[in-house]
Amino acid sequence: MYSVVSTAIVNGIDGILISVEADISEGMPVFDMVGYLGSEVREAKERVRIALKNCGYHLPVKRITVNILPANIKKSGSGFDLPVAISLLLAMGIVKNDDLSDLFFVGELGLDGTVHGVNGILSMVSGAYEAGKRVFVLPMENIVEASLISNITVIGVSTLEEAIRFLNEGVIPTQIEIKHKKETPAMQIGNFSDINGQAFVKRACEVACSGMHNLLMVGPPGAGKTMIAKCIPSILPKMNKEEQLLLSKIYSICGLFGEREELLSTRPFRNPHHTISAAGLTGGGGNVIRPGEISLATGGVLFLDELPEFRNDTLEILRQPLEEKKIHVTRAKGDYIFPADFMLVAAMNPCKCGYFPNFNKCTCSKLSVKNYLSKVSQPLLDRIDLCIRIEEVSFGDISYTGKNESSETIRKRVERVHEIQKTRFAKECFSYNHQIPANKMETYCKLNEECFSYMEKMYEEAGLTARTYHRILKVARTLADMDEKENISLSHIKEAFLYRSMDKRYWEKIL
Repeated sequence: MYSVVSTAIVNGIDGILISVEADISEGMPVFDMVGYLGSEVREAKERVRIALKNCGYHLPVKRITVNILPANIKKSGSGFDLPVAISLLLAMGIVKNDDLSDLFFVGELGLDGTVHGVNGILSMVSGAYEAGKRVFVLPMENIVEASLISNITVIGVSTLEEAIRFLNEGVIPTQIEIKHKKETPAMQIGNFSDINGQAFVKRACEVACSGMHNLLMVGPPGAGKTMIAKCIPSILPKMNKEEQLLLSKIYSICGLFGEREELLSTRPFRNPHHTISAAGLTGGGGNVIRPGEISLATGGVLFLDELPEFRNDTLEILRQPLEEKKIHVTRAKGDYIFPADFMLVAAMNPCKCGYFPNFNKCTCSKLSVKNYLSKVSQPLLDRIDLCIRIEEVSFGDISYTGKNESSETIRKRVERVHEIQKTRFAKECFSYNHQIPANKMETYCKLNEECFSYMEKMYEEAGLTARTYHRILKVARTLADMDEKENISLSHIKEAFLYRSMDKRYWEKIL
């Protein structure tokens, strides 16, 4: 007999519907599985055979073929066990429900017939729903996550027997009670009300968040770079449902979602150590290709502390994702695309000891300082919109006991600027000033005669590149939006130049 059931795999962050076919016919006794399978999928043959035996179902002594299609896509993961078992039981006549076209199965089997959860359920269920599936038979530990997708029926099973009883008799196992919260309070990593002094840096952070610009902070140890960076997510607007679902899919694939009863609603703050590998940053893996840190930071902040301490080849990988907002991972198994729409915030000391150009404290030679700064390449610096210096905190700032402006107050202003941009770019494929492409600069960053003359002069004097020139205009556009002005003025251009004071040309000049 022939049978077919539906399941899914994760490709990138998207779920792709997969069909599992089983055929039992006369011939030499053999059990074959085909369809461009990874090692863990091929091993499903033994897991399924023994699980069926321990549940009282013996495979017939016939030619058994299981085909997982389409055959041009590499199949990996352990979630094929349950659909393979169901397709075999259907072909054997043990499962008597002939119409499973509306059903979807996924799950890993233990040798005793227990059904275990798998990663990436959100992506699989979402992809299968878009393909027309409405009833999902899943491991009990995955039903909380799967039920976050609306308008579907989720049936959780703990054993293979429960799945068979549901298909034959319609008996639904006792389900876990799910109480979805209407809204999850945002967990703020830090609050700007805790930061004394550093008014210029706070202003730069607000500008960066208002236009979703990348930010580099350079300053001595103890100036508050890390503390300030941890406050930045607290002034970003709350994520909408689409952003929450995208982020939740990424964390689900990586096994970081947990048994949550709601989508991730807090903007991520990822702070990888400088020893991270290139694959850890971009994504990769062995049998299963998973997103990396730049994808886990989607919708939030990727913070790279001690920037020059990262390996050069690791840093240079950031150049493409910073421009395209996605990362292409090419492996022997195929090409994968992961989202990488993050805000880069980086921090670094100006030299190895951290105190240049304070020669009363700095113990580095000029050559040592130059070599240290040169670890961050000009092409990477060109992709960072705001490069600012943080000064040491004075005693007066440390001992200040007054009230500082809170993150909530700043966030309200940032939200207003985001609304302005989204209205302006309603017909475009981008939403923020940072994303304005070169061919749209004349439309959205048009300069009057005074501003044009000033930019022409500064382009030569500062030795700007074309990319840096556009970065300055984008920041000026954001400053104009913060003032709720339709046109960019000279004051906006001059302030935007202040935030480019620490580029590579400046470093070489002060050496």
